[in-house]
Amino acid sequence: MKNSGFKLYYIWKPVSLLYEAGVRLRNQLFTWEWLTSEQYQIPVICVGNLAVGGTGKTPVIEYLVRLLHAEYRVAVLSRGYKRKSEGFVLAQEKSTADDIGDEPYQIKLKFPGITVAVDSDRRRGMKQLLSLPEDQRPQVVLLDDGFQHRYVQPSLSIIITDYNRLYYKDKLMPVGRLREPASSIRRADMVIVSKCNESLQQADAQIVEGGMNLRHSQPSFFTSIAYQQMKGVYPEKTFPRTFQSIKKDDKVLLIAGIANPALFIKEVQKYSDHVHVLSFPDHHDFTPKDIQKIRDELQQMKAENPFMICTEKDAVRIRNKSFFPEEWKPYIYYIPLMIHFLFERGERFDELIRKHIETIINNNILEK
Repeated sequence: MKNSGFKLYYIWKPVSLLYEAGVRLRNQLFTWEWLTSEQYQIPVICVGNLAVGGTGKTPVIEYLVRLLHAEYRVAVLSRGYKRKSEGFVLAQEKSTADDIGDEPYQIKLKFPGITVAVDSDRRRGMKQLLSLPEDQRPQVVLLDDGFQHRYVQPSLSIIITDYNRLYYKDKLMPVGRLREPASSIRRADMVIVSKCNESLQQADAQIVEGGMNLRHSQPSFFTSIAYQQMKGVYPEKTFPRTFQSIKKDDKVLLIAGIANPALFIKEVQKYSDHVHVLSFPDHHDFTPKDIQKIRDELQQMKAENPFMICTEKDAVRIRNKSFFPEEWKPYIYYIPLMIHFLFERGERFDELIRKHIETIINNNILEK
């Protein structure tokens, strides 16, 4: 197996080098201003990463919405990955995950009072948002996964890196998971190391900070995942249930359509000794065939009740599937999550975000 890994590395390494050359050339063209980034008179906060896959961008976006939406008109602009629509789409009350993508739909469900829009062309998306009527026009835009979309110049860039797969230990695609060279971190204004263990020691965090080799002007923050109490995917039909009600001998089927479900699985295993996992690809669009897979798994488990738990992203995709069995709806739950800043650094993060927004808004007022 080890020799096989070496062979694959040498097969893909030339492709990775060509990919790196292309990425570096593109970035250099922006540096030379042969390709131009558009700047805006409002705060545009980009939450992105250097790697493909789930580093935890959505929980950070949601944290920023909670922080800001009571004071500012906030808009989230996303690509809307795997949606079935095209072009610019402004989320409405009746929008679905098929219309705008699972993560934007999840955000709109949680925060119905904010503006959520999707467009693969972020510059066009910004133009559409800023052309909204004045009372709807956003005062702050959160750009989801926009670090590589350089035609929009964010006023602040936040990079997320998974503690379990730090960007400076990774390699460029297709050998590794990096979309850009690790040196691109220099374009970021701050870095969040996500998915840390709650018990992470400051000495270990300092080792990571040394490896990142950030500038003094690039603050870093460490966050863990804080799982919330279970909620029903179909709340009007679900029997209320808490983690504490799960017994050690309960049989639980986990449905996970995310990039890395390890932490999700570990959380549920705290409560049950009989956790069965059915994994699907990230952003998986469930089909009737998947329902049969779930049914087969439940039969193999020989569970008296079809007790199922899925991730929050899976819940928003499952919710609108007309073929999901009616008899299962009272027994399927999801686990919301939030981020928690370690080392009591959350207030410092909030302060930097608020100060950045206030500075841009005040400068624009003075210019007028």
